[in-house]
Amino acid sequence: MMDKKSDWFTLSHPEYIDSPALLVYTARAKENIQKAISVVKDPKRLRPHVKTNKAVEACQLMMEAGISAFKCATIAEAEMLVRAEAKDILLAYQPVGPKQERWLNLITSTTGITFSCLVDNYRIASQLSELGEKNNVTFRVYIDLNAGTNRTGIAPGDPAEKLYRECLTLKSLQVIGFHVYDGHLRQLDIGDRKKACDEGYREIDAVYQRLKNEGHSVEVIAGGSTTFTIHANRPEVICSPGTFIYWDQGYGEGLPEQEFEPAALVMTRVISLPAPGLICLDLGHKSISAENPLTNRVTLLNADNLTPVSQSEEHLVMKTDVDHPYQVGDVFYGIPYHICPTVALYDHVSTIEGGKKTGEWKVLARDKQLTY
Repeated sequence: MMDKKSDWFTLSHPEYIDSPALLVYTARAKENIQKAISVVKDPKRLRPHVKTNKAVEACQLMMEAGISAFKCATIAEAEMLVRAEAKDILLAYQPVGPKQERWLNLITSTTGITFSCLVDNYRIASQLSELGEKNNVTFRVYIDLNAGTNRTGIAPGDPAEKLYRECLTLKSLQVIGFHVYDGHLRQLDIGDRKKACDEGYREIDAVYQRLKNEGHSVEVIAGGSTTFTIHANRPEVICSPGTFIYWDQGYGEGLPEQEFEPAALVMTRVISLPAPGLICLDLGHKSISAENPLTNRVTLLNADNLTPVSQSEEHLVMKTDVDHPYQVGDVFYGIPYHICPTVALYDHVSTIEGGKKTGEWKVLARDKQLTY
């Protein structure tokens, strides 16, 4: 899937783009969107997470393909979606502290948009209800379930059902259903991953069926990049992957059954030859996600026999043969190992079609707040 021999990524005039740069190959992004839709069969069963792209134009590409509902991690991303003219926005986060007022202000300052958020705690649910009652607003909420990430959420089964029923009694809340993120399931073998995913969903399904049988309208949102192809086989589930639009090396290696292709690359240049067998690129911590080991940060597509030996804020030093052919100014193209935090390092991306720069997209939601 990661074809390093093809020159699909090469720019005809790289001299027009300063480096380090993030390039988005729009034709590939559009193909990835169509592949995601083909997995779930109906764009209405997709609620993509926009934390990967953070750009109005990228979201509009998905809207043009028939996707109408989105999920985000920050209120700034929700504000970006408002600017993109999205009509259904889920804040996949429980608003705590000042975020409650920010969320209220966003909802009351717009019309024609359906907003929802997550809760996993009755105290926070009560606070939202009180805030809604004071401002004549009904907050739509999903119960966030801890499917094993141990990051957020309430335990599936009795605790989740209890919170669901408690929230039904709160005057200014409308409980829509359940939100499930099981991104910790990363078994390389899809059969093993499916088995773990199905086992984890069994208790969730029992609560879902019980509430449905009582006449409740219950929606389930489940499945990030690692499991959405599995949850897609559950008719009641809305799937919410995000990375698919750009893809990256990490998921390319870890999810071999998925057919997405890299659509976003970093462009970097050789800026120095500091010692025999060493070259230095302008691809430091500020230009590519650095939370993984040094060997898992970027895969260069048009360079061989390079091994990273150190990285600092502005520099990435690579070891190679003493008689290497590389010169200062050479341009390399690389697939980020983790695209989502890499995107957040850039103010804008350059869009590429046919080997040429066609424009720029502002990475708007990298900011913490868009409305002041």
